[in-house]
Amino acid sequence: MFRHLLKLTWKRKSRNLMLSLEILLAFAIVFGVAAFGARYLQLYRMPLGFEANDVWSVSIQAADNGKERFDAAVYDTLRRGLAELPEVSASAFVNHEPYAMSTYAGDMRRSAGAPQVHTEMIETDDALAGVLGLRLSEGRWFSQLDNGSAARPVVINRRMADAMFPGERALGQQFIDGEGDKPGTSYRVVGVVEDFRPKGEFDAPVNFAFLRFEPGRNEGDIRTIVLKVKPGTGRDFENRLVRRLKLIRNDWGYQVTPLATLRKTMLHTRAMPLVLVSVIAAFMLVMVAFGLFGALWQNTTARIPEIGLRRAIGASAAGIYRQIVLEQFMLSSIAIGLGLVLLVQLPLTGVLGESLNWAVFAAAAGLSMVVIYLLSLLCALYPGWRASRLSPTEALHYE
Repeated sequence: MFRHLLKLTWKRKSRNLMLSLEILLAFAIVFGVAAFGARYLQLYRMPLGFEANDVWSVSIQAADNGKERFDAAVYDTLRRGLAELPEVSASAFVNHEPYAMSTYAGDMRRSAGAPQVHTEMIETDDALAGVLGLRLSEGRWFSQLDNGSAARPVVINRRMADAMFPGERALGQQFIDGEGDKPGTSYRVVGVVEDFRPKGEFDAPVNFAFLRFEPGRNEGDIRTIVLKVKPGTGRDFENRLVRRLKLIRNDWGYQVTPLATLRKTMLHTRAMPLVLVSVIAAFMLVMVAFGLFGALWQNTTARIPEIGLRRAIGASAAGIYRQIVLEQFMLSSIAIGLGLVLLVQLPLTGVLGESLNWAVFAAAAGLSMVVIYLLSLLCALYPGWRASRLSPTEALHYE
């Protein structure tokens, strides 16, 4: 049976070429969307490295456009004032909170002239680990023990540790920033966290470093506060929080946002491209399905005399039905095989990096095959049924 189908397919190769190209196009479309979705699902299942529940952010909006320098007394006054609120369990200062659209990044290197390691960073104080529930796998979080140290203390994630110090223990190591061969600020690793993805569940893992902020010693200020509040704290607490902050500095504005709200916004923003691509792909797939159905209908109509002859020599209606469907499955298999040969080059060459790793490729390929075979089956059902219902007399007299 298989050999017979191959002969029939080869004899009609010019006619089947367009069908195969349509199926190949549909397979590529489905693969792209499936790979996009599979990567998002893979990222969603990865650990974030921090806890966003019951964490709020407060953005300080001073009227100085960032020109005024805050001294240690300002931060201490804010911290003490917030600690007096019964709903606040802990507070920390950062240059931007998790789920923010902001990115603070730079190139780090182990020594002058060494390869650069692109790294995202957050400047923060000694309390952030407690607010976000950060768990260290090595070392400690920076503290007052690091006051006055020559190298700026940092905590890095495991990914950066492996990139900066491959095959070595990162704890206690130093690295620098700067451009060219000129040495920049020196950093000393005091701790390592396994994971940290500040932009949320759909954020790809990146090299990350927490830089210790000391008022008056570092350039600029940090003007975002993250608060760990007690479970069950409602949005009505926002008014009391702003009133307390106004008592401390009445000339500033304050924007209060729970991280849960920022998370929802970030997920919606990151998911929107996938939704748009899926809608466009679905529309294109419907167009391909209509074209495929029309081509199969025309192909079956052109073969009515052949079908009548087969019925006249004893072929059953079920056999005709099965032949039409299996021929379509064979065309689909040829197109899918060619598509896989082309698409497998992407993870082999690594042109898309981690976005299309082997797990994503396998999931996308499997889902695409299921969709294409199902689409082929649906498109072949009615033409196959129509062919199987022809009587030998009608078919042989068809013109």
